[in-house]
Amino acid sequence: MEMLKRIIIDEGIVLSEQVLKVDSFLNHQIDPLLMQEIGRTFANRFGEDEVTKIVTIESSGIAPAVMAGLELGVPVIFARKRKSLTLQDGLYTEKVYSFTKMEESEVSISKKFLSPNDRVLIIDDFLANGEAALAMARIVEQAGASVTGIGIVIEKAFQNGSGKLKELGYRVESLARVSSLANGTVEFAE
Repeated sequence: MEMLKRIIIDEGIVLSEQVLKVDSFLNHQIDPLLMQEIGRTFANRFGEDEVTKIVTIESSGIAPAVMAGLELGVPVIFARKRKSLTLQDGLYTEKVYSFTKMEESEVSISKKFLSPNDRVLIIDDFLANGEAALAMARIVEQAGASVTGIGIVIEKAFQNGSGKLKELGYRVESLARVSSLANGTVEFAE
């Protein structure tokens, strides 16, 4: 997706050979026109898969997931990282390790929002080692639902997440595949 790649080059900040900061358009401030195009692109790639729900993880995956949900005309569910007074019982839960935060957290989705009839598209902002996407897939499968695919805004192709997910049989579609962050510059894979 050329628009996304241009914005990554123009506004992304390489913090290290492992970390790309994209807070000006995705992780802190959101570029709504970019998100709209991302939603359309995911809808085009997964539109034939009879998706009934989209699942993401709070918080940076919400914007692209909502736009894809709007385009596909399906509800969006986001896994919560912290339990609240209103989210205590009847939950599907999984542990997930965050590469950028270097911590493990438990994520939850209410059982009332997923059923065995659902065909679920998982959307997330980044794919590094695949931990978040895999946790979401496990939650979907706990519900007896099926994962139709995994849509990723930015994939770090130099890490093993995509390969791990594909080995497990998941279809992964990444909109921008970063092959290197060496020397402070972003290079893209084909």
